[in-house]
Parts: sequence; C-alpha cells; structure tokens
Amino acid sequence: MATAPTGDDDVFDEFLSERGHETETVGWQEDHNKKQCPECSGLHDTSASECSVCGWRP
Repeated sequence: MATAPTGDDDVFDEFLSERGHETETVGWQEDHNKKQCPECSGLHDTSASECSVCGWRP
C-alpha cells in the first residue's frame, strides 16, 4: 500500500534504509493534465486532494 510519510513512517523508512532497502516518497502521478492515484491508478482533476476511488491521500 502506498502511503505518504508521517512520523512513524519516517522511523520505518530509516530502519529499512539502514538495512539496504530503498525508500521513496509517494505522491500523485500526472497523466494528461489529470492527477493519477499511485495506489489504484484512478484519474482525478488537478484540484483533487484525495482519491475518490480508494481513499488514498498524499
């Protein structure tokens, strides 16, 4: 599941990084002047702040 980093996620990312795993911040993808959810690939207007398909938030 893709999630935006929070305090607990920062600790978890640090734990993974120390053990050789790559971590990255997940955000909206852009596709033809629309925002695309990285979780379910749903397309939304550029003003969207939450995925109306799966509820994902950056």
